[in-house]
Amino acid sequence: MNNIINCLVENEPGVLARIVSMISGRGYNIQTLNVGPTQDNNVSKMTMVVPGDEHVIEQVVHQLSKQINVIEVVNMTNQRHMNRELILVRVASEDHASRIEIVDLATLFDAKVIAVQEDSVTLQMVGNQERICDFLRLLKPYHVIDISRSGVIAVCRESVDAGFEN
Repeated sequence: MNNIINCLVENEPGVLARIVSMISGRGYNIQTLNVGPTQDNNVSKMTMVVPGDEHVIEQVVHQLSKQINVIEVVNMTNQRHMNRELILVRVASEDHASRIEIVDLATLFDAKVIAVQEDSVTLQMVGNQERICDFLRLLKPYHVIDISRSGVIAVCRESVDAGFEN
């Protein structure tokens, strides 16, 4: 099972490297990782997708909570939350007919055509991981030339007062 973990961390050099080293050093994998600033310039938000059972995630959350530069940790998986991922994907389109099929598929998934080249179409899509994976699976017959994925970002659906909890 994939779990979404959000961490608020001090915006300091080396924090990301220490956290990633701590998780990988214990034999756990990070499937996606996204880090960005928050409304406070001294704090960054890390969103990680970590595969594992309940025990693995308890250990990851516990170890993260013990890190000096970690302010707060929350496992979003079982909480009401919203998550999204951005992808850019370049797909081969050998002829006019395949280009039309790719654009039609993109329309079904609310993806946007951001560039059309002579031999390919570049698409942008935002969605949850399941929808992104469905879209990519349906694009496979058209030969995906290149893909970039942002990784998952997530926020709680609860009120502002709920905040982050350990």
